[in-house]
Amino acid sequence: MSLPSAFDHQIDLLTEHLVVERGLADNTISAYQRDLEQYAHFLIGRGHDDFTQAQREDVTDFLGGLRREQNQSARTVARKLTSLRRLHRFLVREGLTDSDPTANIAQPKAAERLPSVLVVEECRALLEAPDQSTAYGLRDAAMLWLMYASGLRVTELVNLRIHDLDFEEAILRITGKGGRQRLVPVAPAVVDLVQTYLATARQEFVRDVREDALFLSRLGHPMTRERFWGIFKEYARQAKLAPDVSPHTLRHSFATHLLAGGADLRVIQEMLGHSSLTTTEIYTHVAPEDLRETYEQFHPRA
Repeated sequence: MSLPSAFDHQIDLLTEHLVVERGLADNTISAYQRDLEQYAHFLIGRGHDDFTQAQREDVTDFLGGLRREQNQSARTVARKLTSLRRLHRFLVREGLTDSDPTANIAQPKAAERLPSVLVVEECRALLEAPDQSTAYGLRDAAMLWLMYASGLRVTELVNLRIHDLDFEEAILRITGKGGRQRLVPVAPAVVDLVQTYLATARQEFVRDVREDALFLSRLGHPMTRERFWGIFKEYARQAKLAPDVSPHTLRHSFATHLLAGGADLRVIQEMLGHSSLTTTEIYTHVAPEDLRETYEQFHPRA
């Protein structure tokens, strides 16, 4: 259902600010927009004409309804409050209102959820699942190994261009959240695998010689998040991994194995592209000493 123009206009103003001045990633901005559209429909139901008419009670009732009626987790509610807070602070800063109804509303405390990681046998089963004798299998193996060896997010993986990997220096240039770039070393064995894919398999997917995306779909288009998820889940099924294993599990495994192997936490922060060391510190809770042996035996940069 479309929103009244006043709500739409205020969301557009914030979106422009987030794109131009903050440089946030498209996925982050889309999440803000979804949260604010849901909030707008709630306010419309209360007879409000735009966001500036919202009162503190509206905000608390909206958040409370998410918990009671929609059974949303504290983590989700906290994220939505962040969206509301950003909007209302922006409206105050732009002089569109004098009051911020989110002021002094406490952030819901979410139970700490530690990231899951794969043990050595699970990693090996997943990474060796693709049949590298086929073009599809070689492409898929290159994607999985590069994701694990470099700690990539799915979006970062599918957005890679051929020139992002320096084959001589074995360095990968990654464009992460907010357009921030970072350099991550890649294991020589993984570089060799990607080179083999480029030399023998990628040409089977190419439909337009001008396309420079590193990984292509069967139709010659750049790989998408959705398609990679489907590929990943199929290999996870073949490897008999838990149903809740996701591509992000490889990123968690990358960080945990590096930490267990003795890597400095700030170096891991740089390699993961975390803006805050606090985010990286969660891995200190999932890196027992016995993972050191796992790292040394298996991780390609050990």
